[in-house]
Amino acid sequence: MKHILVVDDNKVNLVAAKNFLSGTYKVTAVTMGAQALKFLENNKVDLILLDKNMPEMDGFEVMEKLKEKNNTRDIPVVFLTAENDSGVEAKCIRAGAFDFIAKPFVPEVMLSRIAKVLELEELKNNLARELDEKTREVTTIKSKSQQDALTGLWNRAYTEEKVNEMLEEGIAGSLFMIDMDNFKAINDNYGHIAGDETLKMFADTLRNHCCSDDIICRIGGDEFVVFLKEKTGKPELSNLASDIISDLAGRLKELKIETNSSVSIGISQAPNDGTEFNKLYNAADKSLYYVKQNGKNSFHFYSERNINATQRASQLIDLAYIRDFMSRQDPSKGAYLLDFDNFRHVYNFVRRVVERSHTKVQTLLFTLSVKPGYMEKTDEMELALDLLDQAIFSSLRRMDVSTRYSSRQVIVMLVDTKTENADLVAGRIINAFFHFYLGTSIEIDYEKVEMDSTDK
Repeated sequence: MKHILVVDDNKVNLVAAKNFLSGTYKVTAVTMGAQALKFLENNKVDLILLDKNMPEMDGFEVMEKLKEKNNTRDIPVVFLTAENDSGVEAKCIRAGAFDFIAKPFVPEVMLSRIAKVLELEELKNNLARELDEKTREVTTIKSKSQQDALTGLWNRAYTEEKVNEMLEEGIAGSLFMIDMDNFKAINDNYGHIAGDETLKMFADTLRNHCCSDDIICRIGGDEFVVFLKEKTGKPELSNLASDIISDLAGRLKELKIETNSSVSIGISQAPNDGTEFNKLYNAADKSLYYVKQNGKNSFHFYSERNINATQRASQLIDLAYIRDFMSRQDPSKGAYLLDFDNFRHVYNFVRRVVERSHTKVQTLLFTLSVKPGYMEKTDEMELALDLLDQAIFSSLRRMDVSTRYSSRQVIVMLVDTKTENADLVAGRIINAFFHFYLGTSIEIDYEKVEMDSTDK
């Protein structure tokens, strides 16, 4: 039920109003304006019937008090008055009243006018809610159009606009252009889903290192931009860049991403390097290119053109970190899996070792084929080849090396292994393969040859 507050110093009028309204509404009755204001401090009502003429505080004074407070200013008010004068009616409306009801009350008129006021108020509230909802929808759509869908960071258009606004206001700052080195290897070795997760992880890393006033943007691919508002001190910026580089390395290690992926950062500063976004962007891009050409995995200020500055930045990454970074490709167990070109280099190196030390090295060639009576399926063969890689990795030692030779063949090089042991190793690999492979259409065979120092 709607809740109506009746304020009238005449108790007869209060009783009459309460009797008229109680069947339809919840009614609270008070005899003074001060009582009404006190009641409204802790209670909500949908309508106030307010007597115009009361001692101590008349209806207009009560109305002024209602308009002063946020919790009462929007409550609809209907004046109660015994005066039948157009001037009084106009004054009530100017004071903010929705309507007025003449005394003595006529029940049908009172109920009708109250119902219309409440109906209009309900309509107004519904329209306000719809407007708020539409405003939120438009704001959400606009915000999404300004954000990168994958990471939730700002896109370039928004970033360029906001950075230019700050620069026009004379706000200083620094722009980081950040690029993930060797990101393609993550997509190639672990798939695009892992690549997307890495980008989202890196976006979170940037959020953790930036303030709410900073603008963090994904330009596209593995390229990011950060504008650091009112941060221009090189020691502070150097520490931040180093922290971002080190943090990403740690997170990749936690995720067991074993590629030579890292971060390179180019830094430009406003106003010295530019007073608009594009100039800062181009300056930072040149700095980033300098880092890429000088070993990656570091940062460089556009204003520092000499090599000593780059050396100082590089020294922030200590040898222990570099050693850990360089070994990230080594999974620390199982056979060493290489692409064919790298396998050739390792093969030739091992051949030289054999020539000098007469170490026994066996080469195995595993071939997958489709059994007679079965139709070859590309997906099935690719899966089988993946499982063969897995079987080789889990069956061999760290010193052994493997590579794919074709779409159905894998070469394995067994270091320090005698000929008679090669068959045992091959059998172990085949058993592991059929442990992983649950299909029935693929069979596997192998050939072996001992490496000779004269092998070319």
